[in-house]
Amino acid sequence: MAVKVLIPTPLQKYTENKATCECSANNFTELLESLEVTFPGIKDRLCDETGSPRRFLNFYVNSEDIRFLDNTNTALKDGDEVSIVPAVAGG
Repeated sequence: MAVKVLIPTPLQKYTENKATCECSANNFTELLESLEVTFPGIKDRLCDETGSPRRFLNFYVNSEDIRFLDNTNTALKDGDEVSIVPAVAGG
C-alpha cells in the first residue's frame, strides 16, 4: 500500500532533497521504519531516543493530527497523505 509523505524543507537534506516520497506502511510506526530504510538517519530526526515522535514536530494523516487519532498506532491505508510539520514558536 502506498502512503504519500510530505517532507518539510529542513528535513529534505535527509531525503535526497525530495519534498514527497511514498512508503508502504499499515500504521504510523511502520511508516517511520519504512522512511528509515529508504533514508537512513531520518528516524533520528523524527523521533527521540525512546522512539517517540519529537515534540517539536507535528504529524498529520490526511490533515488530522496523530495525537488526536491513535498516536503512533494510527492506522494508514492506501492513498493516505502524511504531513510532517515543524512546530512554529515565537513572540
